[in-house]
Amino acid sequence: MKRSTDRILTTHTGSLPRPGDLVSMVEGRDQQELRDNSAFEQRVKSAVREVVRQQADSHVDVINDGEVSKVGYSTYITERLTGFEGTDRPSRPQVEVASFPEFYEQRPTGGAFVKRPVCTGPITWHGDALVRRDIDNLKAALQGVPAADQFMTAASPGVVWNFLENDYYKDDEAYVFAVADAMKHEYRAIVDAGFVLQLDAPDLAMGWNRYVFKDSSIEDFRSVAEMHVDAMNHALQDIPSDRVRLHLCWGNFEGPHVRDIPLARILDIALKTHAQALSFEGANPRHEHEWKVFKDQKLPDGTILIPGVLDSTTNFVEHPELIAERITRYADVVGRENVMAGTDCGFSTFARSQLTVHPSVTWAKFEAMAEGARLASEQLWG
Repeated sequence: MKRSTDRILTTHTGSLPRPGDLVSMVEGRDQQELRDNSAFEQRVKSAVREVVRQQADSHVDVINDGEVSKVGYSTYITERLTGFEGTDRPSRPQVEVASFPEFYEQRPTGGAFVKRPVCTGPITWHGDALVRRDIDNLKAALQGVPAADQFMTAASPGVVWNFLENDYYKDDEAYVFAVADAMKHEYRAIVDAGFVLQLDAPDLAMGWNRYVFKDSSIEDFRSVAEMHVDAMNHALQDIPSDRVRLHLCWGNFEGPHVRDIPLARILDIALKTHAQALSFEGANPRHEHEWKVFKDQKLPDGTILIPGVLDSTTNFVEHPELIAERITRYADVVGRENVMAGTDCGFSTFARSQLTVHPSVTWAKFEAMAEGARLASEQLWG
């Protein structure tokens, strides 16, 4: 994994705006349904080329395929794993909804519109051809495109638990470890292809707002988060940690977020993951102050922090000087070589025609991030 050795590198969380015609193919569908559209694969291939070029043109250093082949960053696994032939089960309200019912009635979160098949049978892996297709599409798109490094995202076992209900396994632990045993094939394929693997694990923070924890203690939740990290490490046992980065967040939507668990209460657990880098929200008004947590939390040797310096839920384009301030806060605490600039979350975590942030604004944000990283680099390296 590339480090910021002479300047601050920039990256993002994963999902990027999809072309409108591609969205029309996938919006409102389960991933398994897309194989009936003969034009889908061809359009994905060209869309990856487009989004890779847009990242390069916006001066993003560490780039990916924008997740354009996926209906959702967590639910795409239904076409790669057996066991998810169950009928769609809508998501249940988050705990915070009870405190702001009128708000959530008017502004449901993006994930509420996604189909969620239920696990009704044994989970096994059958996604070799599909992950290979994603890898080949990204490799082809990278030809002639300058980039410091490349990454690919994959669902963590815990985020599958968070979005797709289990009606088959005896308990949550059996379910999560079954997913881990299956998904390790995708993780290995991504790393073997030469890409950095990003495990998307928002469940480590967002999970506290899940309905099952309505009457639970934070210690109860921490126990579940520990189990999710154990499952990730089980799946990563043959993969070097310097080829893995972890993303956690509190839910990529504009809302009150008063139920969010403090970073300080789950950071120690997240850092047990066999991942060299940690990507997390650092720009939105509910969590920007938490950079101070790293004054007290000792990091494992070699850890790279990827704090969000762009809010992925607002159409404000952050000023480069503000971005530079956000970067240098972390660099002053953990060292400049241990910081990479990122985004709070993805800009299209689920394929929808109505995006929170307009695509043109997304790319303007990335250009601002590049300029902010340049300003921070001047301050940190001179």
